[in-house]
Amino acid sequence: MNNKKPKIAITLGDINGIGPEVTLKVLTDKRVLQHFIPVIYASAKTVAYHKNVIEAQDLKFQTVPDGSKARNGHINVVNCWEETATIQLGTVSKEGGQYAMYALDRAVEDLKAGNVDILVTGPIHKKSMELAGFGYPGHTEYLQKAFEVEDVMMMMAHDDLKVCMLTAHIPLSEVSSQITSDLVRKRIRQTIHALKKDFGKEKPIIAILGLNPHAGDEGVIGYEEQEILRPVIIEMKKKGALVYGPFASDGFFGSMAFRKFDAVLAMYHDQGLIPFKILAFHDGVNYTAGLPVVRTSPDHGAAMDIAGKNIANPTSMRAAIFAGIDIWKNRNAIAGQDKTEKQSVEEMHKVLGR
Repeated sequence: MNNKKPKIAITLGDINGIGPEVTLKVLTDKRVLQHFIPVIYASAKTVAYHKNVIEAQDLKFQTVPDGSKARNGHINVVNCWEETATIQLGTVSKEGGQYAMYALDRAVEDLKAGNVDILVTGPIHKKSMELAGFGYPGHTEYLQKAFEVEDVMMMMAHDDLKVCMLTAHIPLSEVSSQITSDLVRKRIRQTIHALKKDFGKEKPIIAILGLNPHAGDEGVIGYEEQEILRPVIIEMKKKGALVYGPFASDGFFGSMAFRKFDAVLAMYHDQGLIPFKILAFHDGVNYTAGLPVVRTSPDHGAAMDIAGKNIANPTSMRAAIFAGIDIWKNRNAIAGQDKTEKQSVEEMHKVLGR
């Protein structure tokens, strides 16, 4: 069994938001260092500033040139910029977006090089990122491009509740036109693959939500359920997938029917995230399925309204870190199992003289 302690790249997100606060609050509990090696991507001056904000005088850290030099039992910081950043807590600014970009680029560089094992991203502010010329709706789309994968899927995870998004960061007015049989089929397959590979579910059971009120009422309110969702569900069932629906979202969550399923596929962002955050706001995790690396983040935003007040709850950041570790371990276990099975087959072939 692989007992290696993973190196976790942590980006603070917007330095004017609560990302630095929740990150450092997690790391003030020295017990967490028994489970992973933290590598913060920011600057030592920025970390020191936020350490003072949360009055964590006992928190010690060291700077390292990159993740490969991170030391076990220590909080490591990679300097992603040298200048003294102007921090304006609670303010949306171009600078806040720029520094978040610097940290993200550097962390991904180390992730690609194998210097770190897991990426946990602090919350960014989309307007700050736009002002800085980020060019992506969010982390999810940025990472899809950075790792050159055809498609990724946004998944919210908490204990036994997993909510996946058919569509994510697009205007509500565009959702209906994006719902196609091919996309639904692809998202079901991605959900099954993620549940098996990353969450250890051998035979995942998946619920599909309808787009329209009352899941279309047999075509009375919209056509997507009858013409797109039902045919794909029937097709996937015939291929052995345990997929059911489409369900009316309000009744599905109101009756707690989600407890019978390993994952729920929502049609659009708020349809999935509103019930998820009501049920699991403080310790939910945002996970990107479909990447060759493990990336998680807290399920909340930069919360500019409470930045600098030392009242942000770090539970979701802690959950994101430990969810990343669990997924990383699951992937390693499966990779080891596959390698063992391959070796066994090769040995059998040698014995049989093939």
